[in-house]
Amino acid sequence: MREIRLPAFAKLNLRLDILGKRPDGYHELRTIFQAVSLHDELRLRSTRNAAISLSIQGNPALSQEPLQKNLVYRAVAALRRELKIRSGVEIELRKAIPAGRGLGGGSSDAAAALLGYLRLTKAKLPVERVMEIAAALGADVPFFLQGGRALGVSRGDEIYPLPDIPKLTILIVSPRDIHVPTPDAYKWLNAAPLTLTKSSALSKLWRFCALCWSTQGAGLSNDFERPVFQRHPRLAQIKRALLRVGASEASLAGSGSAVFGVFPSPALARRAAVGFPDDQTFVCGTLSRDGYVRRMMGTA
Repeated sequence: MREIRLPAFAKLNLRLDILGKRPDGYHELRTIFQAVSLHDELRLRSTRNAAISLSIQGNPALSQEPLQKNLVYRAVAALRRELKIRSGVEIELRKAIPAGRGLGGGSSDAAAALLGYLRLTKAKLPVERVMEIAAALGADVPFFLQGGRALGVSRGDEIYPLPDIPKLTILIVSPRDIHVPTPDAYKWLNAAPLTLTKSSALSKLWRFCALCWSTQGAGLSNDFERPVFQRHPRLAQIKRALLRVGASEASLAGSGSAVFGVFPSPALARRAAVGFPDDQTFVCGTLSRDGYVRRMMGTA
């Protein structure tokens, strides 16, 4: 039986600007995604029966959810319908990315499932169709089809590649006892209706555009920090602690609750991690787009 193994990498939002609430109820945002080396692992194996089976290790809560709600299952089911494939597949997901921390683990798993299943079946689909299927699964999923550094606009589901930045060492701190559901983070933000005519909004947009094309990687910013830190002061304490122990910059990851810092070296990041004994910590590095694609395609 044919088998495919591939990683599902985490992401950080180096910049996340909320421009306002749209008439359709969604929020218009501009974000800079960056893939990092922290990853889950996915194994797909073809079977003779017609079922999709999925086992999950490393996250008991996910194992207890209805199978049809899992993004990996939904991704493979969507491709099977699209390609009209009847043969079954056995999937094993090994989790390392903590769930509900703004690191995109679920979306990355879904994208890896799409790419892995296409490799497993040797099927061909136009890239734009794969992107459509990915966007239907979740706003972040299209980013994980290409990785590296990218601009996300609209709801974050319109993805445009950006120049890679020099490799950065990252320390991610994931509090075990704080979970921030994304809908709650948006509600706490209490964003005003979208308008791009005010000078402040235009100024913010132009600053963001300038940062997109910078190759220096400076300028971490996240509009979720104010409302999330107000409700979870310990996250603000973690950010301050990261800066005290040597991070050049630090920020909330996505809508939270993980916080990350940029460090001059892996050794300094590992020493800093000792200062967070009650939390999960991960020392990792940023991934270039070519490096990301090679590892996803099994050619690295």
